[in-house]
Formats: sequence, structure tokens, C-alpha cells
Amino acid sequence: MMRDNYLDVSRLTTNEDVLELFKVVANNGGVLRFVGGAVRDALKGIKSYDLNLVTDLSPDELVEACTDAGYNTVPLGIKQGKIAVIIDDSQIEVSSLSTYVERDGVSTLEFTDNWEADASSRDLTINAVYADEKGNVFDYYNGIEDLEKGYVRFIGSANARIQADYTRILRYFRFYSLFGLEEPNLKAITACAENSAGLKKLPMERIKDELFKILQTKRAHLAYNLMQKHGVLAYIMPDAPYVEDLAYLNSLDCSFANEDESLIKMFVIYRPQPSLAENLAARLKFSRKEKDLFIDLAKTEYKLSDFTNSKSLQKIIYEYGKDLAKAKIITLVAQNHEFSEDILAVYNNINNIPEIEFPLKGKDIIDCGLTDFQQVGPILKELEQIWIDSNFDLTKEQLLLEVSNLKNVV
Repeated sequence: MMRDNYLDVSRLTTNEDVLELFKVVANNGGVLRFVGGAVRDALKGIKSYDLNLVTDLSPDELVEACTDAGYNTVPLGIKQGKIAVIIDDSQIEVSSLSTYVERDGVSTLEFTDNWEADASSRDLTINAVYADEKGNVFDYYNGIEDLEKGYVRFIGSANARIQADYTRILRYFRFYSLFGLEEPNLKAITACAENSAGLKKLPMERIKDELFKILQTKRAHLAYNLMQKHGVLAYIMPDAPYVEDLAYLNSLDCSFANEDESLIKMFVIYRPQPSLAENLAARLKFSRKEKDLFIDLAKTEYKLSDFTNSKSLQKIIYEYGKDLAKAKIITLVAQNHEFSEDILAVYNNINNIPEIEFPLKGKDIIDCGLTDFQQVGPILKELEQIWIDSNFDLTKEQLLLEVSNLKNVV
């Protein structure tokens, strides 16, 4: 169960203030350990962005210990025993040991001082491995061995783990896509399928968050194929018909780095028309920015060759912006299963393309002798389109020559 000096702690953190927190807890009669994603990822030798800690102190005891030591804390969920300790202006989540207790047929979360009981309430064996500040690792359910073998399974009863939090259905598929090497655990897959209706009880924001995290994994297509095969996805989303496009995109050696990666890949697997794009955006409660990008991707019809032509690329950027241009390239590469170093070079250079500005303003139209001010806006719009159609070649003076022709047309 315990492996002495098994893990290099520098893989978890090099922050001395975080390590000092272990002494603070120990000085108050408690034990503090790293847990979950940070330990799992460190064991796999990959960078983790999660740093979760757990202690056998109660939330009140932990807050008091931190306050006495000069650390500020923020409650994250007192009923769940979670607080944040502020270190270098960042929040480090610390939870108190807890476990699910069954009383009168109702399962409730209660604090405990038993580390194995805490481990038993976590979802997967690979997420129930703990480590202290000396690199000693505590593994209560063979999580290390499962991680090495690529075996993703729930702790104890899969049904019980899922029914405690239906988000764990989606988490199972995410971690399978990240770490699974063997065939999916039959009990886990069966439990996910049988409890899928529980996904309807979750806030859509949590569902979106998990789906987006799945789409960020290199083998997201495996997760989506499994969710569709076992009828899981159907409870929250339409089936995605273009998962193989995502598989192609993820097979490329290159990386199209993009802050909207998950949203773009969501578009890739659905390739939606505008009406479906609007429906999916509403269903997943996209932000206004996300919704606009998603729907614009559906509305715009381009070919990859439009992006390797400098003039047409400039038009796309002028009319829709650089974010849309970059996102559209990714979707077209996936859709056409077509990639080249040239298109990657274009993609990487888009942010360096200078912005261009329409050379006319309303005052310029009025100065041409226009007396009907209501015509200013429409004439400007017409002239802008003429300017775009000229590949932005027409000068201000040449455009103004068109004003007299438009006065009686607009």
C-alpha cells in the first residue's frame, strides 16, 4: 500500500510555500497529502495543472491552522470540506477527508480521519493515490498498477460511485481516453450505460465542461465512439456523425494551438448547419463569444485554397476576424483529411497579418454634397463592399468617385 520515496516531489510542485503548508498542518496535529490528478499525472511523467491536497484536519481546524500561520483561505464548499488556501495569489484546493455513509437508504458525505475510507469514496483507482511531501506514495486500491497497465476502473461498486455523482460517467470516458490501454472495463461501461439517464440531472455547465475536457484529449474519438456505442451521449447530445474527422485531426504530428480548441473540435464532430449550430450552442450554454464563433463556422463556406491565397485570406480576416479564420482552417483540415506544411504555415502566420481599415467615414460621404443623411450608412456599406470586391485595392479618392452613382440607387 505504501511505497517509500517512490515519487520525486518536484514533479508535483517546487513551490516552497506549498511545501511549507505540510509543516503548518503537521504542527497542528494533522497530516497533509497530495491527491488525485497531480499524483496520477506525476506518476505518468506528464505535466498536471491540478494541485489538490487533502488533510485529516476538519475544515474548521484547517482554517484556524492556516490563519495562525498567516495564510488566507476561501471557502469552496464547507459542506464538502473544501477550502482554498491562497498562495502566490493562486487558490490551492484543500479538502478534509470524507466518505459516503449510508443511512436509511440515503448516502451522505461525512468527514472522517480514515485515509482508506476517503479513498473508497473517490471515483477511479487511478485517482485515489496519495503522496506526501517526502515522496512517499499511498495506494489503497492498486491505482499505480492500474495506471501502468492502462486499466481504468471504478473503486468498489461502479453503480454506487456513479450514483454519488453522475459527472463520473463522463469522467470515466475522459480518463479512458487519456490512460486506457486495455479494453474498457466491462463493469464500468455497463454501469455508465445503465445510469446514463442520471446525466439529465446535471447542470449543463458541468456537462459542457466535461465534454470539452474530453475533446482536449488526444484520443477523444475513442471516448466519443464508446459513448455513442453504449447510448450514453444520446441522453445529453445528438450523436456525432463525424468522429473520424476528429481522429484524423488528432493523428497529425503537428498541433494547431488554439484557445478555442474544444469548441472547434465540437464543430468538427458535428459539422453542423447554422440551425443545428444554434441549437447546440443554446443546449451547451455557450458564452456569447463561443456562440458567435460556432455559428459563424457553420455559416461560412470556404475551401482550404481560400486560405493559401493572400487576397482571399485578407477578405476572410477583414469580414470575420482572425479567430474565425484560424478556426475554419482547423475544421477544413479535419473535414477534408487534408494537411500540408503550407497550410500550417498560413495558420501560424495569421496573427502577424496587419489589420486593414476601410478608408472612408460618414463625414467623407457628407462632404461629397449628400443632403439626405439617412443615405450615409447604406452608401458607406455599398462602398465598403465595392472596396472588398476590389481586393482592397481602390483608394479613398477612387471610392469617393462612386458616391454620385450611388446617391440615386441607395
